Amino acid sequence: MTQHTTPQRLMTGAEIFVRSLIEENVEIVFGYPGGAVIGIYDALHDISDIKHILTRHEQGAVHAAEGYAKATGKPGIALVTSGPGATNTVTGIADAYLDSIPLIVFTGQVSLKLIGNDAFQEADIVGITRPITKHNYLVRDVNELASTIKEAFYVATTGRPGPVLVDLPKDVMASKTQFSYPQTVKMRSYQPHAEGHQKQLTKAIELIAKAKRPVLYVGGGTILSNASEELKKFAHKTCIPVTTTLHGLGSFPENDELSLGMLGMHGTWYSNTAVHYSDLLIAVGARFDDRVTGNTETFAPEAKKIHIDIDPSNISKNVKVDVPIVGDVKKILQQLLPSVTTLETKDWLQTIKNWKEEHPLRYKNGKYIRMQHVIRKISEITNGNAVIVSDVGQHQMWTAQFFKYILPRTHLTSGGLGTMGFSLPAAMGAAFGRKDLPVVSLSGDGGIQMNIQELATIREHNVPVKIIILNNGYLGMVRQWQQLFWRKRYSHVEMSSPDFVKLADAYDIPGFRATLTNEVDDVLEKVFSTTGPVLAEFRVVKEDNVYPMIPAGQSYNEIMDVPEKELEGLENESTEELELMTVTKG
Repeated sequence: MTQHTTPQRLMTGAEIFVRSLIEENVEIVFGYPGGAVIGIYDALHDISDIKHILTRHEQGAVHAAEGYAKATGKPGIALVTSGPGATNTVTGIADAYLDSIPLIVFTGQVSLKLIGNDAFQEADIVGITRPITKHNYLVRDVNELASTIKEAFYVATTGRPGPVLVDLPKDVMASKTQFSYPQTVKMRSYQPHAEGHQKQLTKAIELIAKAKRPVLYVGGGTILSNASEELKKFAHKTCIPVTTTLHGLGSFPENDELSLGMLGMHGTWYSNTAVHYSDLLIAVGARFDDRVTGNTETFAPEAKKIHIDIDPSNISKNVKVDVPIVGDVKKILQQLLPSVTTLETKDWLQTIKNWKEEHPLRYKNGKYIRMQHVIRKISEITNGNAVIVSDVGQHQMWTAQFFKYILPRTHLTSGGLGTMGFSLPAAMGAAFGRKDLPVVSLSGDGGIQMNIQELATIREHNVPVKIIILNNGYLGMVRQWQQLFWRKRYSHVEMSSPDFVKLADAYDIPGFRATLTNEVDDVLEKVFSTTGPVLAEFRVVKEDNVYPMIPAGQSYNEIMDVPEKELEGLENESTEELELMTVTKG
């Protein structure tokens, strides 16, 4: 007797796309529809497995996907149309590339036969993004769609994570074939290496055993590798103090006695000093960025250097190291842990303790609000149990200094690219991914206005983001540099703003404002007791500077600590001028 099998239904590329995302356990997609992806949006219409969030701008969609990825460790997904929809994603893709964020951006494209003909809403997004993606694809055959999506997820999330772009021509999405999703990926040209080479591990263990003044210099790769527990065990077993980069914040609890806080241009005085005088520097998932090293010729001059990193191209790229170990941070720390011993660092730790007492982070409170005070209060209220998403500028550095991070994936910011407008959409994305902690967006008056349209998305979905605007009426970091290095020629950095509280009301979001230091506690109490989204503006002193500061390209011995005159000089600075600069007074 002959058995007959029912042939599998042919699916369009759009249907295959959606099914592929379901196979990858995608929970949420941030996107914006258009003509080139209308078939995909039609296929999404009846799907309950995936939540689609309609952002108000494609840049907002990518930053939201970044925030989701950073906060959860899962890949972030963005879906946009062709032409301007695709080009609007470029800043977010570049941001994710420099910060090693797993992201898959799907862009619509005109039909294959129209590519290169200057068709309506055509842009060569594959060519445009080639330098800022880990890899990108133009899908030319519907039969290759499922395997391409599988590869895209694999490339984005393995090795050193990063953004991958998949360009989807409209006619390919309309074509039909049978759906078959691959279970594994084999790429001859891409084989990330996880475990460290035994010979290099042995060399590292020998150097560690001899060290008298060691420092662990920890970067964002430690968080990306989910290696925080291994890092804590390693630091406590060896008694080695820990300093972190901007992206490394949260990888090691800052309430631990071994914590030195952040190092680099605006790092703590004592962390930079400890690195300068160390005899062994163990770089863990860090890349010796110029904001950390300053002058590379004089960076940690007495130290032997061990460098642990998943990306071999990072090794000795900026600073020559003595022992390179290529592999996954978590795996390598697990390999090292059984063989390292407790070091005699008692005198070294006492010296560092003395430095901490002599050169603490400090500011002076007065009648008028300082950003540092607001950030420290948020840290105290949350006890470090919050996801903090800072924008870019002075407040970003003060957030890194004065919020005490105790958990991984709770400090989100734009580091490598320094993208203003990052915080609000990224905080929204983080809040979709993290229900266990409050999510706080911290922005200056400049950065908040770059993606402020996402207030509509936040309101529509009742996303419980606590939106903090620190308003000094300046592009503060640029003004600081103009003051310190450009003879106080304040060129085009003073800016007016709308009434942010009234603007919040227009979006049906509760809004509050504080203009004096004694109002800060009351406003923050309202912020954290309000259910759902809430916005608070703090009118802060206009001309305040971030210290410590190592000027760009200079060395530790040129570090600028807080001048005493600045501690005194801000006492009487009024916010009346800032009030006059507001377009519509509250």
